[in-house]
Amino acid sequence: MNTATRPELSIAAFESGSIDAEAFDHESHVYVAWLYLERYSVSEAIARFAAALKRLTESLGQVDKYHETITWFFMLLLAERRSLAGACDWLKFRRCNEDVCASPDAILKQYYSRNLLASVQARQSFMLPDKLGHCIEI
Repeated sequence: MNTATRPELSIAAFESGSIDAEAFDHESHVYVAWLYLERYSVSEAIARFAAALKRLTESLGQVDKYHETITWFFMLLLAERRSLAGACDWLKFRRCNEDVCASPDAILKQYYSRNLLASVQARQSFMLPDKLGHCIEI
């Protein structure tokens, strides 16, 4: 685990809500998710990350920002990419997976329609991708 890469971001800081929410961009989300997947099984990483993210959005008064399908999708995608990459530190993983760290919309639109992602059901429960030709291995 290479926590020295982004020392202000850690699982402990994320779970306690002591991170700088203004600076917590998409790449920060991906990095913290990567940390969870370094430490926990996929199912436990998803459960812990999702719970902490929900707490964070609640504490900021922005519960509408949490999206279950997007959270689970990125966790599963990261787990798959980590499995394919083998053991590597964050910097190498990021270099090999720039598409995951870039704007989330680019990847999401490959797998999901706007209608599905905009649905209440997708916000509250994980939904499988609805675009043909893509699947996620678990």
